[in-house]
Amino acid sequence: MAPLPARVLLLGGSAEARALADALVARGLEVTSSLAGRVSRPRLPAGRVRVGGFGGVEGLRAALRAEGWTHVVDATHPFAATMTAHAARATAAEGVPLLRLARPGWSGHPDAGAWRWVEDHDEACVVAGRLGRRPVLTTGRQTLHHYRGWAERPVLVRLVEPPVDPLPGAWTLVLARGPYDVDGETDLLRGHRADVLLTKDSGGAHTAAKLDAARVLGVPVVVVRRPSVPDGVAAVDDVAGAVRWVTGEV
Repeated sequence: MAPLPARVLLLGGSAEARALADALVARGLEVTSSLAGRVSRPRLPAGRVRVGGFGGVEGLRAALRAEGWTHVVDATHPFAATMTAHAARATAAEGVPLLRLARPGWSGHPDAGAWRWVEDHDEACVVAGRLGRRPVLTTGRQTLHHYRGWAERPVLVRLVEPPVDPLPGAWTLVLARGPYDVDGETDLLRGHRADVLLTKDSGGAHTAAKLDAARVLGVPVVVVRRPSVPDGVAAVDDVAGAVRWVTGEV
């Protein structure tokens, strides 16, 4: 008897997730993309879309049983550690194969050896605080509470979505969505008179231009390392590899 066609649950709202959904739907597979709902106007992928959480590990387990998904691909943001951990536990309990798809990080960037790599945002705050007084903060709105100790500093914060809580009066907010270019990023850093840049190791080309701009201006960079993939979970860093995993192609 021929195996049943794959029914894929795709976790994430990343560019890689959208590209994977497009590729799998084009092959005639049934794909359901699950979006967290944190972005007000997300770019929707091909196939079915659901918005909102599952209710933790047990909620995801129940959804796996109810929907009959045969494969789960976790293509959430590289720093979505909670969702990744929940997916690993739920799929292991239900016996459903899981793949982690995350774009390559920036450790291979030509300047990576000169950056200050840190383990978390609290360490980033300490290290960056010693390097400069006019930070540019590009670590995302869910990380802002780690930097509230800089309330009196002239911090420039760039976000895709407005922050939930008001920012300190000394801070400047820029709302923008990538991709960015080096000229624009250079103007941003120069215009703020930035003396340190903070970022996460998100990887990809959409937001990498700030790293080149920092080199041009001699601005030190502090990078928060990305979380590790849970033990036993298969991982790929490109959409083609994820397609091969779902379809069983060599």
